[in-house]
Amino acid sequence: MKRIMLLIVTNLAVMVVLGIAASLLGVNRYLTANGLNLTALLGFSLIMGFGGAFISLLISKPMAKWSTGARVINQPQTADEAWIVETVRRFSDKAGITMPEVAIYEGEPNAFATGAFKNSALVAVSTGLLRGMTREEVEAVIGHEVAHVANGDMVTMTLIQGVMNTFVVFLSRVIGYFIDRVILKNNSEGVGVGYIVTTIILDILLGVLAAIIVAWFSRQREFRADAGAAQLMGRKQPMMSALARLGGMQPGQLPKNMAAMGIAGGIGRWFSSHPPIEERIARLQSSQV
Repeated sequence: MKRIMLLIVTNLAVMVVLGIAASLLGVNRYLTANGLNLTALLGFSLIMGFGGAFISLLISKPMAKWSTGARVINQPQTADEAWIVETVRRFSDKAGITMPEVAIYEGEPNAFATGAFKNSALVAVSTGLLRGMTREEVEAVIGHEVAHVANGDMVTMTLIQGVMNTFVVFLSRVIGYFIDRVILKNNSEGVGVGYIVTTIILDILLGVLAAIIVAWFSRQREFRADAGAAQLMGRKQPMMSALARLGGMQPGQLPKNMAAMGIAGGIGRWFSSHPPIEERIARLQSSQV
């Protein structure tokens, strides 16, 4: 229930903020008496495309804590907590980034990294991961997440998502206007049903295509994080063992907005944010790490 409410509230907040921004800048007035103002439409598309992506990025860390119930380890209470914090610290120093916040959350095997900037990130592991893996395997998973932070993957994915969103908004409205005016020959002052229906349909279809492209980039990012974990540890076998172990588990599901930042996750081959475990192991095995 908390995750559903979080999604609803976030979407409403994004809609309100983007609507106000578009009104203040005047870029929502791309339909004029003389036709489609492409410059205004591009401005509107950029705000809608990048606005939502960057708002999600900026609130990603507090949202992650709330949606997973993650508890930040400010003062380690157990030997395991002290070891986790020290492992993150050691890898962060080696990767040349500021020490992220470290958290633990209740759930099935998984881990994630998030945050708007690489020097103010959050690395979290689940209790299921700690119970189901050896320390060396958990260490490799932590290295994987630190590598995500060091590679700036959160920002990279935000930029890619923003570009895709911009194209979806821009193209759907240009094509919708063309169909409404040229094919259906709507000569009224305002847009017709053809524009509205076409825009809605293309928002969905192009949105699906954009999701496929973003998922492909996410899978490439996973290969790099696997290699990054091997480099941080100085050998690749622990990461391969962690992946093999994960392949025999049922990974915990992360909230949709965080799925791409976990150690495992995704739906289907085209839409999966992570490559198949076997493919990740084979890629790491053939690497020069």
